[in-house]
Amino acid sequence: MQREIPVKEARYTLQLPPGWEYKAMWINHAPVESSASGGNQWTWVLTEVPPIRWERDMPPRQGLAAQMIVAFLGTASKQNGFQRWDEMGRWYTGLTAGRRDPTPEISQQVATLTAGSATPEQKVRKIADFIQRDIRYVAVAFGIGGWQPHSASDVFVHRYGDCKDKATLMSAMLKQVGIDSYYVVINTRRGAVGSNTPPQVFWFNHMILAIKIPDDTNNIRFAATIDDPKLGRLLIFDPTDRKTPLGDLRGELQANYGLLVTSDGGQLMKMPQLPSTSNGIARTGKFELDAKGTLKADIKEMRNGDLARYQRYEQIGVANSKERVKPIEREISHSIGMFELTSATMTGLDITEMPFGYAYTFVAPAYAKQAGDLLVVRPRVMGIESSDLLENAKEPRKFPVIFEGPTKNTDLFEITLPGGYEVDDLPPAVDIDYSFASYHSRTETVGNKLKYTRTLEIKELSVPMEKMDELKKFYRVIASDERNTAVLKPSTAAASAK
Repeated sequence: MQREIPVKEARYTLQLPPGWEYKAMWINHAPVESSASGGNQWTWVLTEVPPIRWERDMPPRQGLAAQMIVAFLGTASKQNGFQRWDEMGRWYTGLTAGRRDPTPEISQQVATLTAGSATPEQKVRKIADFIQRDIRYVAVAFGIGGWQPHSASDVFVHRYGDCKDKATLMSAMLKQVGIDSYYVVINTRRGAVGSNTPPQVFWFNHMILAIKIPDDTNNIRFAATIDDPKLGRLLIFDPTDRKTPLGDLRGELQANYGLLVTSDGGQLMKMPQLPSTSNGIARTGKFELDAKGTLKADIKEMRNGDLARYQRYEQIGVANSKERVKPIEREISHSIGMFELTSATMTGLDITEMPFGYAYTFVAPAYAKQAGDLLVVRPRVMGIESSDLLENAKEPRKFPVIFEGPTKNTDLFEITLPGGYEVDDLPPAVDIDYSFASYHSRTETVGNKLKYTRTLEIKELSVPMEKMDELKKFYRVIASDERNTAVLKPSTAAASAK
């Protein structure tokens, strides 16, 4: 009942069959009493409902809007809606009964895939690779088909299916090597479902798996794990996501709430949040600056987590090398006005277990600016970490800021000074640390080089309203650091020679 525009009056009427009752649950709104109209009819009236106006990086509207959830309660065999999450879990267990039964063909495929695999981890990885690479994503759903998966046998024969189909086939294949797995019904936008959300099917739009792995598994590549008191250690995996490897989990699913479905029913469970080191860019650059201000650059970037996934998806279907370098050209253009890309290579495109890498060189004329006999150069050559998110807003912000996921980006730049110049002035070091994020940078002289290092870390996935001033200051400090310059002057030896 809450939308992008204000609502003057909203009226809802419920007509129930004789003998039926209802239960109303209110979300993001104080309960509104209904009035009886007679004949088992009930009416709710709301007035002056404020709008939810869009803000950048806000939580999903589904998790913010005022809503009334109504469960219709008749006889035990006639109900619509769930009062508890375990009821929804049992409903889904019944809906999927028999769908994960194997066929001889599935069993043979599993035996072939896992031949020579000595550990459960190796077997899970082989099956996961098959599901990601060989089963295409195609969604065809009508009626209950939006929730009920096709049988594992159909998905295997046709080699395609949607998220719940791929999860069903993978679960069936894992069972053939003695590994249990469980459906996890989830929303792809963190914040749409919270710990106090009442049970309903329409909260969710995606299906992933929780895979039972040995409790003593300590593989550092299996970061996306949770420990359940009854089931033990569970590895959370999205079979639909072709570019996120087993053990990882994309940011929008991390710290998100999903319904874990077991034979006993279901429970709403918070997904793991991975360490910030699981996602980010490690960028190193070696630069040569000449007396005219021209900068020659040699840069290497290694990306992991979502930042690797984005690049891999962007490269799907790219026809030629000219198109392949466009992401690099875009990135350089965000930091440097004039440049010429002189070479570019890419690594780790198809090996999702490894970081994705770019290596490229370019020349930027007039990068350093002349100021008399001085040269003014910006040590932060590449990368934008600042944001104008909280600047120039016409109205005060109303909602928290949501980050895509935990992140740790690092830059290490070394600029070789032109002959006859030395450093006259350096930017100050920056050290700012809040609960949600930190930023550290330093510029120093090492021999005949300027050395610039910095680290940005996103530690929490949301910033509440009471910390908006901190977030604004955080971004302003970063923006100032990114603009800071070092001043080079003619060296004493060069001046004496003149």
